[in-house]
Amino acid sequence: MTNLAVKQATYQDIIDLPENIVGEIINGRLETQPRPAPRHALASSSLGAELVSSFQKGRGGPGGWWILPEPECHLGPHVLVLDLAGWRKQRMPVLPETAWFDAVPDWVCEILSPSTARLNRSVKMPVYAQLGVAHLWLIDPLLQILEAYQLHDSHWLLIETFANDQPVSIAPFSEHTFSLSDLWE
Repeated sequence: MTNLAVKQATYQDIIDLPENIVGEIINGRLETQPRPAPRHALASSSLGAELVSSFQKGRGGPGGWWILPEPECHLGPHVLVLDLAGWRKQRMPVLPETAWFDAVPDWVCEILSPSTARLNRSVKMPVYAQLGVAHLWLIDPLLQILEAYQLHDSHWLLIETFANDQPVSIAPFSEHTFSLSDLWE
């Protein structure tokens, strides 16, 4: 009988990747994907622009959040790069001095692409639930869909699905409404 020991990925494995590759360590494995494609980047930056003004800066909204694109999070054994993440300032009053975050976000948004959808749904979603992320949004720019989930008893509960140009107003950012189509145009 052969014992095939699987080498646990290290942060050095991420450092050694080419600059055009995003690396994460999830459940001890190095996961890689290319830098985001234009549709992905547009959806992410457009959503960030919608949320930062009201929720981070408090302009026309409640403020009280840090909303950041592509933060690197060192959470337990995992090194994750999230498309967008938000922390309530009451839980994290100041940004860390490190190049990464070790506080679990209150909200995560992943932009799906053909190369990342399986990883985001089957690997990262359970990790986010295990870590206690309260809110998760999955956005598919090709299908033009936003799925909003809330953590309930350590499992994800789909709260609502938005499509096409529907107005979006959902927790944890229900005080602000935007048109879903603004993420693709």
